[in-house]
Amino acid sequence: MEIQAEMSAANARILMVDDDPGLRDVVSDFLGRHGYNVETAADGREMDEALGRGPVDLIVLDVMLPGEDGLAICRRLANTEGGPPIIMLSAMGEDTDRIVGLEVGADDYVPKPCNPRELLARVRAVLRRTDIRPVEPGAIAGCEFAGWRLDLVKRELRSSQGVVVHLSSGEFGLLRAFVEHPQRVLTRDQLLELARGPESEAFDRAIDVQISRLRRKLDDGGGQDLIRTVRNEGYMFTVKVKRL
Repeated sequence: MEIQAEMSAANARILMVDDDPGLRDVVSDFLGRHGYNVETAADGREMDEALGRGPVDLIVLDVMLPGEDGLAICRRLANTEGGPPIIMLSAMGEDTDRIVGLEVGADDYVPKPCNPRELLARVRAVLRRTDIRPVEPGAIAGCEFAGWRLDLVKRELRSSQGVVVHLSSGEFGLLRAFVEHPQRVLTRDQLLELARGPESEAFDRAIDVQISRLRRKLDDGGGQDLIRTVRNEGYMFTVKVKRL
């Protein structure tokens, strides 16, 4: 597993955005020694310049930045089609702060001061969820439900009008879990494992927040409750799914 993770890191480009030069150096050096191509930026302006030089596979983003803060940057990038996944860093480690970060579109959240090894594990987990792999024999390549079409290979969701709806890696993982297990109740623990893997360290509220975001994106104005909350049990994807 370790060898596979190191091999998959070879071409991954990570952008570290933090106004602390010492932390930037420590994190970029540590991730670099584990095979990642790491660039750094001190603020939103330098981040935009780095993104202008080419796409990145993941952004590690501090909340407290001069000028445009990390939450505003995250919200801006999350609303951009094809935006990279984001891991938020913040000295404010309360659950409410984590929820705010997830609410604006972050894929994961690590409190500061962070252990570089913990950050490495989170980086690997997020990149693993966003990695596009060939479809295995017998696996579904896509599906249709309630007028929506989900391409599991391209990780692309289209409305009945053909409009592409951008999903974060967390939202995509949840939707995939739902369409692969339609019309049955899934507990939060099951959703965490299906969407993020058995080694996930996410907390329950992360699921609630990302389901709330996913519901808003799937709301076509028709009032159809695609994801139903089942009290004291979990969530259910209520519609039939046609596999493609």
